[in-house]
This record gives sequence, structure tokens and C-alpha cells, in this order.
Amino acid sequence: MQAIRSPAVAGSFYPANSQELSQVVDRLLDDAASDDPAPKVIVAPHAGFVYSGPIAASVYQRLRNRRHDISRVVLLGPSHRVGFRGIAATSASAYETPLGKIPIAAEAVSKVIGMPETGFLDEAHAQEHSLEVHLPFLQRTLGQFDLVPLVVGDADRTIVARVLDALWGGPETLIVISSDLSHYHDYATARQMDDQTSRKITSLSGTLSGEEACGCRPLNGLLQLASERGLVVEQVDVRNSGDTAGARDRVVGYGAFVITNTDPSRGERALDEPEFDLATRQQMLAIARQSISAPLIQGGGNFEINLKHFPASLLEHRATFVTLNIAGQLRGCIGSLVAHRPLIVDVANNAQTAAFKDPRFKALTLPEFMGVDIHISVLTVPERIEVDDRASLISALRVGTDGLIIEEGSHRATYLPSVWTQLPDPEQFVSELRRKAGLPGDGWSTATRVLRYQTEEFC
Repeated sequence: MQAIRSPAVAGSFYPANSQELSQVVDRLLDDAASDDPAPKVIVAPHAGFVYSGPIAASVYQRLRNRRHDISRVVLLGPSHRVGFRGIAATSASAYETPLGKIPIAAEAVSKVIGMPETGFLDEAHAQEHSLEVHLPFLQRTLGQFDLVPLVVGDADRTIVARVLDALWGGPETLIVISSDLSHYHDYATARQMDDQTSRKITSLSGTLSGEEACGCRPLNGLLQLASERGLVVEQVDVRNSGDTAGARDRVVGYGAFVITNTDPSRGERALDEPEFDLATRQQMLAIARQSISAPLIQGGGNFEINLKHFPASLLEHRATFVTLNIAGQLRGCIGSLVAHRPLIVDVANNAQTAAFKDPRFKALTLPEFMGVDIHISVLTVPERIEVDDRASLISALRVGTDGLIIEEGSHRATYLPSVWTQLPDPEQFVSELRRKAGLPGDGWSTATRVLRYQTEEFC
């Protein structure tokens, strides 16, 4: 491959003339103009501009509203022409479009080369359009930037997630995932399929198939990482070629989504920024440990807490779980689902109960205490999930993010978000939770009530 990766689809997917291309892209961006904040992550389609351009522009126009300069773009798309295992980087020094050359961020590329199933494969880039069609939008909105182009072949979502995590960076880095949705169904079928796929994407369900999204592998990796980081995916636009420039008997679906990295309910704090600073976390862990050590060393079960010694954040009524492990094995876990006392008091009481009154274990001994690890989970307020059936619950769950409560009659049980590491499949997660509640794993009832919550966890 040449040092410059030349445009492969200029003149077919988009205009080959630079002036005409600029005018087309600017018109699409102007038509989609809004005041919405610039995203950290963009998911956008990669068809010809006449078909998917308006949908792509709905998210790219937000880059005009950025508050920070973006100097690096990490761009992942699926391979349409070359079959291979893993993730392919390019040895080229630049990508080129009719609007000019974009330098490859060689240092960033070298950071991921050598990670599992990631290496150079120029053939995967040579004719691939899934990356190229995004570049004119980026050039017209960002101007100058360095590019990390990665073509994703048959790659596990965890492999993709780890590469994205390594390249995540700060406000200087934009992540772009390239994918169309369903292919070549009639208009009504496509609408139904794409709506379901969109629900999976916004619920962070990294289980997409190729029939749902041709970029399912980079998308699934993104969704796994977003779940791990506690991020929120926002749907911006979902349409198909029957809505833009094509017939409606065989359409292709297009979706535009963003991650802005912030949760409006938390002001300006990023979702992956902890609510509690290190000092506050250490206070909670110290109180948990003292509440267990006091009866072991001094005798008796009372442990006095002087609330005057704690900041306001630890005096708010919050629900917590405290988990005890010894050599990686569970030794006790007790918690609250409803906030009914100051956070620091809840931590102390749950720590003592996990140590001495968890019915699954004998009371913790002093020699065991010397090797115990304490893990604290602070819960958000559980919110009701309005679902009509089991399938809609599965679709609504955010893998790795949501803790779940299931209630049915006198039966009730919960799984913390950390349980996703043992049960990553939503179907299995729900089935095992139902069994924990004493209900049939594969069952469902109109009386079933489900709530979800999130946690901040530390040890």
C-alpha cells in the first residue's frame, strides 16, 4: 500500500470535486443545525451521502458546538471486502479525500498494535468505504486533526472494548463508530427491526448481530465499554433509505447516536467521574472495618458513630451493600435497597451484618478478619422499569450498568451491577435472578414488578 491511502469511493458515495463536496456536506450540516452539545462518541452510518448523509449530519453538526478542540479522531468501521480475524490498522501515513490529507496518529496506532488480535493489514483499508465516508464530515467540522483508522473484522466485543479504552483519551479525542442498520427489507419490516436495534443500542446491550447492524462488532465493543464506564447512549436519528432517496421495497436502515459523557441529572459531572472522592471513600471503608473489628476485639455488638465527624455527603440517606471477600471468595454480603438512614450509618450496619449475621455463613472470626477485603456499593434510588413482557425487559437492560430488583407477590430478589461480570448475558441474568427470588427462571407474570438502579463501587 502507498504511504497515502487514496480515496476509494469519491465520485460514487460522495462528490469527487472538492468544491462540490464541501457544498454538499455544509448543506447537510446546516439542515441539521442545533444547539446540542458536542459528543464524545458518534455512531453514524456509512452509505452514499444521498442516502445516509442527512442521518450522519444530525450528529456531525454537533461538533460545531464543541467547547474544546478535538485534535484526534479514533474511527472504527466494519470490513466489507476483506475477511480477517481481529482489528486492522494501516501502515499509511495519511488518509486522503478530495478535501485534503489527514495524517495518521502514528503514536496512538503504535499504542494498540500488539494488543490481542490487533495489527497492520493494509488490504483491509484499501477499498473500505465504512471509514472513508465519515472523513468529509470530520474535515468540514473539525478542520485539522489526526486520525486513528481501524477496520474491524471478526473481533470479539471485549477485544474492541479494550482497544477503545486504550484510545479513549480526554476532550481532545473523538470516537466514531461506523455502522448501518438493517439491509434490504421492505420499509415496514426495516422500521420495526431498526427500532428494536436502537433500543438495544440505547440500553447498552452489546449483543447486536450482523442482521441488525453491519457494524455490529465495533458497536458491541463500544456498548460494552460504555456499560463499564457508566455512560449513556442517546438516539438522535433513525431512518432508512426509503425516507431519504430510495424506493421502499428494499431499504437500508441508518441510525445516529451519541455519547456526550455527561448525565443531565448530575449537572456537569461526567458519568465516569466518581461521586465520592478518595478521602470520602476511605472514610466509608474505615468505618466499615471498624464496625466489624469493634465486637471482635472489644466484645459486644454496639459501635458508636458520631455523625458530627462526617461531611454532609455521608449524612444523606442512601442505600448501600457491603460485600466481604477472603482470598477472592465471598464471605458475606448484606445491603439495603431503600435509603432509610444516613449513608455512613448504613455502611456500618451492613458491614456488621455481613460479617456476623449473613445466614449463609458462620460469624466472622478474628483470624478471618485479618484477611478480609471490604467492598462497598452505594446505590442510586431504584426506578420502576415499565415493561409489558420478559422480552421488553431484556431489551431495556443496560449490561454492566443496571442493578435489578424483581418482585412478584411475596418473592423478591436483587442482583448488583457487579453480577454482570459473572452473568453477562441478559437472558441468563434475568433467569438466575428469578431463581434467586424463588420463581421459575424462564417465567413471567403480569404481576411481575421490576426496578433498576446503579451503583458506585469501591474497595
